[in-house]
Amino acid sequence: MARVATETRQIFAYSGVLYPEPGGKDSFALIEHALSLAGRGPGLRVCYVPTATGDADRAVEACMARFARHPVPVELTALRLFTQPSVPDVRAHLLAQDVILVEGGSVVNLMAVWRAHGLPPILRECWERGVVLAGTSAGSLCWHTGGPTDSYRDALDPFTDGLALVPYSNGVHDDLPDQPRRETYRQMVAEGVLPAGYATEDGVGLHYLGTELHEAVTVLPGKRAWHVHPAPAGRYHEAPVTPRPI
Repeated sequence: MARVATETRQIFAYSGVLYPEPGGKDSFALIEHALSLAGRGPGLRVCYVPTATGDADRAVEACMARFARHPVPVELTALRLFTQPSVPDVRAHLLAQDVILVEGGSVVNLMAVWRAHGLPPILRECWERGVVLAGTSAGSLCWHTGGPTDSYRDALDPFTDGLALVPYSNGVHDDLPDQPRRETYRQMVAEGVLPAGYATEDGVGLHYLGTELHEAVTVLPGKRAWHVHPAPAGRYHEAPVTPRPI
């Protein structure tokens, strides 16, 4: 199979809006942006992948209900892997999509289940054929080399087993007040536990074309992304990436 042009290999990795303001934009505004990367119009094929939640019914029901209110008809399916795949041919189903949307949850369990079912090479093939790969939180980390995670316990530990379709680490919910995610991510990069990468505050997404960051976008005013890389003497350097409002 010939590889597609770099410009058609797209990943949209984002931190969802954990605490939406009444009447303000929520995480679905970021999902809308992911859909726009695949084109507009009715009949867009979207596969929702809730593996990181353990294929929780509530997650699937909430996604279906939200898309049911979408003004433009979307062909939405959900790929469950518990207790067995919900479609007869996982590869064929995923390759037929325009967007693959990965839910947040446990990135460690997500990757373990994906590897058990042979999804990593399938997802790479989808990416190379131009299917937009998107996701929030664990669904953002998974496309990178890794990042901080609370999958093991309440404290944050390094996760380094991502798909690495883009060769960077990823810090999600960088401004979360309940955990020291910002400080922990930067320390892991400074110590070389994680490679250089990008962090996103809530409501901010990273759009990659091929393996390079094309732009950051935000649905919340004042929020930012950050490029973090190691510096001499066990330190780090960070530079803000100003997102485009959407």
